[in-house]
Parts: sequence; C-alpha cells; structure tokens
Amino acid sequence: VKRRQSTKLLHFDLFVQTKSNMGKNQNSGTDAPVAKRSKAEIKAQKSGVLVLDFGSQYTQLITRRVRELGVYSALIPGDATKERVESLSPRVIILSGGPNSVHVEGSPRVFEGFFDFCKERDIAVLGICYGMQLIVHTLGGTVSPANKSEYGRMPISTTPGSSSFYKESPETMKVWMSHGDEVSVVPPGFTVSARSAGGVVVGIEDAEKKIWGLQYHPEVTHSEHGMETLKHFLLTVCSLSPTWSMADVIETQLQLIRDAVGPTAHAVCALSGGVDSAVAATLVHKAIGDRLHCCFVDNGLLRYKEQERVMQMFADNLHLPVTVVDASERTLGKLKGEKDPEKKRKTIGAEFIAVFKEFAIEVEKSVGTKPAFLVQGTLYPDVIESCPPPGSGQKHSHTIKSHHNVGGLPKDLGFTLVEPLRELFKDEVRSMGALMEVPQAFLKRHPFPGPGLAVRCLGDVCEPGALETLRAVDEIFVSALREEGLYDEIWQAFAVFLPLRTVGVQGDQRTHAHVVALRAITSADGMTADWYPFKSDFLQRVSNKICNEVKTVNRVCYDISSKPPATVEWE
Repeated sequence: VKRRQSTKLLHFDLFVQTKSNMGKNQNSGTDAPVAKRSKAEIKAQKSGVLVLDFGSQYTQLITRRVRELGVYSALIPGDATKERVESLSPRVIILSGGPNSVHVEGSPRVFEGFFDFCKERDIAVLGICYGMQLIVHTLGGTVSPANKSEYGRMPISTTPGSSSFYKESPETMKVWMSHGDEVSVVPPGFTVSARSAGGVVVGIEDAEKKIWGLQYHPEVTHSEHGMETLKHFLLTVCSLSPTWSMADVIETQLQLIRDAVGPTAHAVCALSGGVDSAVAATLVHKAIGDRLHCCFVDNGLLRYKEQERVMQMFADNLHLPVTVVDASERTLGKLKGEKDPEKKRKTIGAEFIAVFKEFAIEVEKSVGTKPAFLVQGTLYPDVIESCPPPGSGQKHSHTIKSHHNVGGLPKDLGFTLVEPLRELFKDEVRSMGALMEVPQAFLKRHPFPGPGLAVRCLGDVCEPGALETLRAVDEIFVSALREEGLYDEIWQAFAVFLPLRTVGVQGDQRTHAHVVALRAITSADGMTADWYPFKSDFLQRVSNKICNEVKTVNRVCYDISSKPPATVEWE
C-alpha cells in the first residue's frame, strides 16, 4: 500500500498495490475480513478516471461523482509529470476547473506533449471550466476575458443531434456556471456543441481526437442532467465499466490503517457525536481493535445539553468505550476577547490537540503505551476550504477558511494523523457507515462544526449571555424541525448569534435586545447548498416562540443565501 507522509500528516493514496501480507489480518483484536486482490483486479481498478486538479473548489466533487457511477477515480495535481500520469494507467483524464486564467503568465498547465501522450495511449480527455479553456489555449484556439461573467445557474442550448457528448441530453437545460473568461475561437478540428443563452461557447468537442470540453460544472447537483451527462460520457462514449463500490473504499482503508498504525501502536480518537467521527472511529476500531481509545471533549462550545445527549447515544448505540474530557474553562479562557474567525478556529484547534496529548498521557498510564496516532473524521470539504494542507499534493486552489482539524492544527502535533475519510464527502461517509452498521442515530444527525458554537456566535464568544442565548434559540429551532417532521428533509439547520442589538417592543415596553439568524440548507454533499424554503407560518411560529421564551432576543432573521456565494457556516 502506498502512502505519503509529510510533516507528520498521513495522506492516503487512493490507488493500492499488493504486498506480501495483503489480505492478512494484522491485528488479533478484530475479525474484520480483508480480501486479497490479484494484480489483474488492481490493474482493472487503476484503469479508470484520473482527475487533474487545477484548483476548483469542486475538483474533488468530480472525482466523487465518477465513483458514484461505479468507476474508479483518483485526483492528482494538474501539473503532475508524464511519468506519474502514465503510472496510473488512466483510460480517461478530466481536467478540472480553477481560479486562474489561461492567458495569464504562470497559470497552471499540463505537461509538455500532454495531448499527444493521450492520443498515443487512446486516453479520452474532458476539460471542465478552466480545463476546457486550457484545451482551447493549448490546441490553437483563443480564450479571452468575458464581457460579462457568468456565475450561478444559467440556461444553455445543446446540439444533441450532431454531438456524441449530448446525444442523450435535452436541447435546453440549466447548468452551474462560474467563469470570467470565455472561448472566442475554438481550436482547429473542434465543433461547438453547446452555448449559453448569451451565446457564449460552453461545449466543444473533437470526437475523432477523443477530446471534449464543458465551460460549466456538470458535477454539482445544481446542474440539470449533470450526472446523466457524465454517465453517458464515461459509460457510453468512453466505454468504461461500473465495477467500483464503497465496499472497495472500506477494504482499502482498513488495510491502509493497519499498515500505518502497525501491529502494536495505539491511537486516540476524538468523538463529537456526529456521523464523521463515529464512522471514522468504527472503521479504525475494525482495523486495530481495542488499541483505539476514544474521548469526547466538551470545550464549552457545545449545543444545549450536548454532552449528556451524546454520551447517552454512545452508550445506547455505538458501544465503544468513551472518556469525557471537560476542557470548557480552559478553551473559553483562551477565546475571551477574540473576534477574528481564523484566530478563533486556530485557537480551538490548538486546544483540542493539547487535550488529546494529555489524554494520551492518561492512556499511557493505563495501558503502558503512549498513543502515537490521532484519528480524525476530517472530510474532503474541510480540506478544500482550508486548502492546501501539508502533504495534500493539491496546490492551485484558494483558501476559504481554516477548519480546526485541517488548517487550524498547530505545526507541532505530537501525533501522526490518521484521517481515513479525508477523500470522502458527507453522503459517502453515511454510505460507508451504513455498510459497517453504524446506528442511524449517528448517520442521520445534522453536521456540527468542529469549532462548535464559536463559528455561530459572531465576534467574542465570551460576551455575557451570548452562548446561553445561542443555545436556547438553537434548541427551539431544531426541536421545531423535529416536531414538524422536517429534520430529515434538511441537510443542516442551526441558529447564529449576531453581535448587535435592535430596538423592539415587548409587553408595551421598549427593548434593546439581540438579533439572531436561523439557517437551514439542503445539499447532497456540502459543496453546494440551497436554503430550505420553509412555509411562512412555520417561520412565524418559530420566531414568536424564540422572542417569547428567550428574553434576550427581539428580532429573528432567516438566511436565504445559497452556497456559493455564501458558505454553510457564518464564520
């Protein structure tokens, strides 16, 4: 099994190779089966789709969509060498989008002779957004700054009758755009297969050379017929076979974990009560058994009665030994007076690590061995919004915000990280959890950010009454969702405390109280999201209850921002 290790960050490669002990259980404490793979099976898996990353926030989503279709896929930097690309034996290469302009000096490129290389090996190429512009720029066409940028959902018109790419697509559909440049002249031999309502070229192809390009993002859920388009391209146009599954991910990660941790080392895992850490802990426990030691950290930034509710869930459902660590006083003490979101995240990340180190010392006293590994339920959306983390190999995207378990980690960890979910999205994690029989009580929970209420309490979290107010409002809102049967329809719902007051009137008296916001979104993967369209009478009932029961609030707002342009959390 290949792995890269840089600054003590363990990054699991998706491609696997056989070893002499592949298929053997290296830990007597678990009976998890590990299937032995033949070289032929591994070669078949590797002969799939390779995504070259040029920095789009949706790049990993492309990789994930391909896997959803049952085709193995992997992601490497866009400027990877010819030797590295050749070693992965792809049948299709997808060039991702990115924030750069191809006509600007220094913008990322594929290696010299890339398209001749693909032609010689019969590799199909699909360029998306920046990837399409790179195809045009490299092969003799022209890309120019657009007179009018196109962002969000836009209608396009296709030419399915003459296009192998759009053979099964409708002639008009709305797709997700995100570009400030456009193709003004297509390369020799290429035809235009689709245009936007404004006449901009959004689809090109040269079927004879097996090169296609799309200016929009078929991989996001907001693009109509996006998955059908990718499915037709991969399975019909490129004749790939859908033979890959989530079971493969579990099998691969179990072996990677065993090889990384070894037969005697111990690991600690921070459980939050959410699906990510629960699935990560279950997976690692299957791999190394009782050498995994779990703790639940109360950092003072949890929701209403979160600690007792989560511990009850652990006891009733997960059946893993969990130690509670109360770090609320120390964490809030470090955050007092801090208003900068990035500094708050990094402070919380550093405190988590300090707690884990102390917990590891306690474990050492108990079992005689100090844990050297830290298990985290980091997901890929965490990684790309904190981009680029050390050792990730991705280098062309822009930082959105540091997640406490990625960009918020201190340099001197004292642990080697084990992040088996790092390449996965939330719904993939839920699928993995279901296959491993993780209880629904965990799988159906809404995501909760690692920094907790710190990113939902804008400004200083230690402002008198701020956290108490936020907890009370959040409890009313989420409880109402459960009572109305809406909880499972929504990806994530929560309240936000705003550091401002407004004038109101309650009981014939003037008030000067706080403003809170409510946010509820729908999403398939957390990469894009829409706000949930509540009926007005529901919002009215919730608002009235909040203002009547939480005396420190006199105004309630509902957030109707999608992602993008907004992120899910406010900080």
